[in-house]
Amino acid sequence: MSILETLDAISATPWLAVTLVAFLGLCIGSFLNVVIYRLPRMMEGEWRSDCSILLQDQLHPNRAPYVFENMTLSKPASRCPSCAHKIRWYENIPLVSWVALRGRCSACGASIGIRYPVVELLTMLASIAVFLVFGPTVKMLCALGLTWALIALTGIDFDTQLLPDRITLPLAAAGLFVNAQSLFVSPTQAIWGYVFGFLVLWVVYILFKIVTGKEGMGYGDFKLLAALGAWLGPMQLPLIILLSSFVGAIIGIVLLKVRQENQPFAFGPYIAIAGWISLLWGPELVTTYLGMYH
Repeated sequence: MSILETLDAISATPWLAVTLVAFLGLCIGSFLNVVIYRLPRMMEGEWRSDCSILLQDQLHPNRAPYVFENMTLSKPASRCPSCAHKIRWYENIPLVSWVALRGRCSACGASIGIRYPVVELLTMLASIAVFLVFGPTVKMLCALGLTWALIALTGIDFDTQLLPDRITLPLAAAGLFVNAQSLFVSPTQAIWGYVFGFLVLWVVYILFKIVTGKEGMGYGDFKLLAALGAWLGPMQLPLIILLSSFVGAIIGIVLLKVRQENQPFAFGPYIAIAGWISLLWGPELVTTYLGMYH
């Protein structure tokens, strides 16, 4: 049975299809929590290891080089950061375990951040929305992959103000690949979307730096918008930029009220949110907007 035949068989029972997508979204959300937490630490460990080797002879010839912790997305097993209690399988059931444990470690009682169930719930709801918009198609499967990558990038950027190349570059390549068969846009539109997506924010970055002498954003923002351009084409880029500015203004005001200290402003999450909205409802939003002036 092919993938499409399997999807058609599942979708024949709507409640079953939604239930399966919801369950898949919860499981993926649990994995995305691991990616959001571990990937920046894996990258930092590798940077420290490389810098230690390069600078050892010059600065600290008698000091042993930094030993990179062998951390991957699967190893070591998940543990409580407070008491190192190994998380058992039944303590790691998406959403359910956090509620059952009342948001605390079963061993030491340390608080477990609410972000973990929030990411799982968000991934579940976003996955259901993708299924309802695209139906049981290959396009839906690709849209799910893009959605999950955007959620991971959003969480990492909020935490570290980084958009890792390990996600943004493969995401751009995936956009060009899926559109080789004109899945979302034509191959030509995908290429121009990638080019313009990078250049538009790069030009803003250069102009801002010339005027103020400061860097207003990072290169990760350029790469993320370029990846979205590769997926959705150049015609969606104005909508993504407009929506990201609107969403960023609203959430930014809220964060300024909540945060006590002055922290860097990450723009990547708002590009990701705007890109996801454009993925699902972009053409309709553009049509509605243009129709207001006719």
